[in-house]
Amino acid sequence: MLKLIDVCKTFNAGTVNEKVALDHLDLTLEDGDFVTVIGSNGAGKSTALNAIAGTYPVDQGKVLLDDVDLTDMPEHKRAFYLGRVFQDPMMGTAPDMQIEENLALAARRGNKRGFKWYITPEERQQYREMLKDLNLGLEDRMTSKVGLLSGGQRQALTLLMATLKKPKLLLLDEHTAALDPKTAAKVLEISDKIVADNHLTTMMVTHNMRDALAHGNRLIMFHEGKIVIDVKGEDKKKLTAADLLEYFES
Repeated sequence: MLKLIDVCKTFNAGTVNEKVALDHLDLTLEDGDFVTVIGSNGAGKSTALNAIAGTYPVDQGKVLLDDVDLTDMPEHKRAFYLGRVFQDPMMGTAPDMQIEENLALAARRGNKRGFKWYITPEERQQYREMLKDLNLGLEDRMTSKVGLLSGGQRQALTLLMATLKKPKLLLLDEHTAALDPKTAAKVLEISDKIVADNHLTTMMVTHNMRDALAHGNRLIMFHEGKIVIDVKGEDKKKLTAADLLEYFES
């Protein structure tokens, strides 16, 4: 589904602040992979996601998604293929618009938009059912402004919006880091359900080693712009937080 081939990215090249963020990175994700991504600060985790999303153009290499070459495609055009949820709950939604209006915008992503658009009764019922599945009571607040929601409610809504049109790849960039532990656990539970129900190929960056172990079918660790650990299936299930900590310290 996703192929990164010999991808390089250096910030401030040729200066005293030069930083190699991605160092000839190769990565292949199979259809339906749910990959958790860990690594120390500056290891290249978020840079890799930004390179896939087009936020940072790569210096070298190829980014392929379902055989479509995204390498030179601008960020706004890649949005047709990708869903993304950021660390900040304030990103990804329009706070001054209603919940149902935000969902309608997400549903129309990639379509031509005129000056006149409205939410049909069928769409409104569909949104109500989708919100009901979140078990957050949002189905009874569809006309509420999104800016009035809590951080957890907003991240859950952003997840729904990011996956409404079933993206080729879902990018979760430390999407629970700004939440309290209880809320983070709920958002991760919702994430698991949405990914499983829609069979989404997913990359989830996290600093929480326990979350990295508990979620997904595959785990990769970045170090100095390269992947130094790549485990999946039964091998991943055998890993412990102590094992990962030992890798971090070695």
